[in-house]
Amino acid sequence: MFEGQPQAELDALMKTNPEFKSLYQRHKELDKKVLDAELGVLAVDDLTLSKMKREKLAAKDRLVTMYDGRH
Repeated sequence: MFEGQPQAELDALMKTNPEFKSLYQRHKELDKKVLDAELGVLAVDDLTLSKMKREKLAAKDRLVTMYDGRH
């Protein structure tokens, strides 16, 4: 999600901002679930998949806002 950003910066932000860390972990979890659902490994209905995608996007938007606010 933060391609091109130094991992050290992300790690530092996660250490100092618990909300960022929690949201980052939630985004990663949703990313994996969405991918699994799209590959057919995780059985979910279309409505659930759509909700997961929206939540993942909202988390990403919030993370980017938080990251940009620090720089």
